Amino acid sequence: MAQLLLRAGKERSVMRRHPWIFAGSVARLSGRARAGDTVEVIADSGAFLGRAAYSPESQIRARMWSFDEATVIDHAFFKRTIAAAVARRSAHPQLTTQEGQRLIHGESDGLPGVIADRYRDTIVLQLTSAGADRWREAIVGGLLQATGCTRIYERSDSEVRGLEGLEPTTGVLAGEAPDADLQIDEYGVLLGVDAVAGHKTGFYLDQRENRRLTRDLARGRSVLNCFCYTGGFSLQALAGGAESVLSIDSSGPALDGARRNLARNPQLDASRAEWMEADVFTALRELKAAGRRFDLILLDPPKFAPSASHAQRAARAYKDINLLGFRLLNPGGVLMTYSCSGGIGLELFQSIVAGAASDAGRDAQILHRLGAAADHPVGLAFPEGEYLKGLVCQVL
Repeated sequence: MAQLLLRAGKERSVMRRHPWIFAGSVARLSGRARAGDTVEVIADSGAFLGRAAYSPESQIRARMWSFDEATVIDHAFFKRTIAAAVARRSAHPQLTTQEGQRLIHGESDGLPGVIADRYRDTIVLQLTSAGADRWREAIVGGLLQATGCTRIYERSDSEVRGLEGLEPTTGVLAGEAPDADLQIDEYGVLLGVDAVAGHKTGFYLDQRENRRLTRDLARGRSVLNCFCYTGGFSLQALAGGAESVLSIDSSGPALDGARRNLARNPQLDASRAEWMEADVFTALRELKAAGRRFDLILLDPPKFAPSASHAQRAARAYKDINLLGFRLLNPGGVLMTYSCSGGIGLELFQSIVAGAASDAGRDAQILHRLGAAADHPVGLAFPEGEYLKGLVCQVL
């Protein structure tokens, strides 16, 4: 097995069990290794640090599979690791009844570059690293055995594959193609999942518990849901007894999906739902000019900052959207605002939101700090995994 030799002092993060080794930390590769091959990671002192997947085209030159010298990276390793991840979800009381849940969350589950989401009997799999791609057969076999699911569909079409020198790839890996009318029950609300062409793996499972909180907060309130996609927050607000829900998205197909989701739930009062196809920034300015006000506003924009290098530009966008949100709130109103940008940390995000409230001339207090659902854990040694952050703010 080839060895990846680190520069002096660069072993510290690995010894703290951080799973990434950057190109600048590498002294040299001893032996021959192709993309995705397993290499031994060796400190400058000669000490063994672990085994990792090698990725010669990425700035993340290696991703750790194991820090244990006795662990062999083979089919049995993936079978064990996948089974353990699935078992942890099965034992979590918040997840046992969920028809949609994340089974494997990359580095935080010990499988860098592997994302697996389950929608009833269908698993949607993303392989975003060279190592994950190299072991796809073992990963598919481990998922089938651990879950009893009959279908696995690959959605390895994320842009990050390009950073690994990998081409995008999609298609059936096991069983048949996903059902065209695939849907899940989320706390009594039926939601459609487009596993083939939808965002991410077909749905935003990470926001599940935050949608449930929206339901709890919505009773009797006028609600504005921005960047609504297929209406998950909107439908939970209706289920919670919202007086009205205006949902805005720039995508016509997404809004069509939202309307179909509403039709799946005849128990919800469709007359209280309004859908608007528009640029959210423009629409919010027009709503303000028209004198509209709301009791509960949701801001769940797309990723403005994929990395820290984009943070300054993204901060301006987050400031703008939250400023508009605060200006549209009634006295006592609640703003639920989110960032899924890895380049924006919670401290910076809170500072941005505070600045927006100040510029809007509104005094506000934080009621809740929010993150991803429990099936999206964050490894203590891998803080980069905490991409989703949210604040629930009430104006005084």
